[in-house]
Amino acid sequence: MKKTILIIEDYPNVVEVLRMRLQNAGYHVLVAFDGQEGLKLARSQQPDLIILDIMLPKMNGYKLARLLKFDAKYKHIPIFMLTSRTKPSDMQLGKQTGADEYITKPYDPIELLRLIDKHLRTPRLASSMVGPKRA
Repeated sequence: MKKTILIIEDYPNVVEVLRMRLQNAGYHVLVAFDGQEGLKLARSQQPDLIILDIMLPKMNGYKLARLLKFDAKYKHIPIFMLTSRTKPSDMQLGKQTGADEYITKPYDPIELLRLIDKHLRTPRLASSMVGPKRA
């Protein structure tokens, strides 16, 4: 069964690029363009992972992450903050409010997929390695 990733981002071009990359990598993708819709979708659909912008209409990403991470029903969902906010204080606030990963734009799409795979423990990248990995 495909893993579901929820993208909460207000720029349609960023959403489309992310959606195409994630769908091509085998994920089912849901999209919300503001914080309130994102929170509603996260609660109703319980995605396997959330990619969240910080600067959003109706509710910012920090508040949305906090609402999910401090609720026992949703705290297990990994949250990736994908943002243009690069100050150390922004990153610290992201981690404090529940971000499992804090990724700044522009981002490396290969690294993003690697981090998603790490958090969802999908073996897809293992096929690109030479020979079996030994412990």
